[in-house]
Amino acid sequence: MAFGIFIGMLPIIPFHTVAAVALALAFKASKITAAAGVWICNPITIYPVYKYCYIVGSFILGFDYNTKILAPVVGATNSGDLLDTITQILAAGGMVASALLSGGIVLGTVFAVPSYFVFFYLFKTFISWRKSRKFTEA
Repeated sequence: MAFGIFIGMLPIIPFHTVAAVALALAFKASKITAAAGVWICNPITIYPVYKYCYIVGSFILGFDYNTKILAPVVGATNSGDLLDTITQILAAGGMVASALLSGGIVLGTVFAVPSYFVFFYLFKTFISWRKSRKFTEA
């Protein structure tokens, strides 16, 4: 789940699931939960996620941010057209793309690390509950 949440924060919209599953394969983690984790960035949350990624990234890189520049990028990602999304991100400029990427890495790490421990505990509890239920039924 943590891999999916980390990848979900990155501005690689059409490749979220593929990247999360590849990362899960590389670390021998659950591919299903990694794919589910990318839904942290869904059509409802995409604008606030990318807005804060851009703000954090521009702070890290040391330039002033103007979130109105993100409106065409978010509109293109909501349209579902891959070519239009890539065109809008590239048209926004290298500084915007680097701010989104660096902010996504920072926020992805900030959210992925605690989510690892939370979901590890939840899955461990769920598995022990299922095992205890299995033994009482048998």
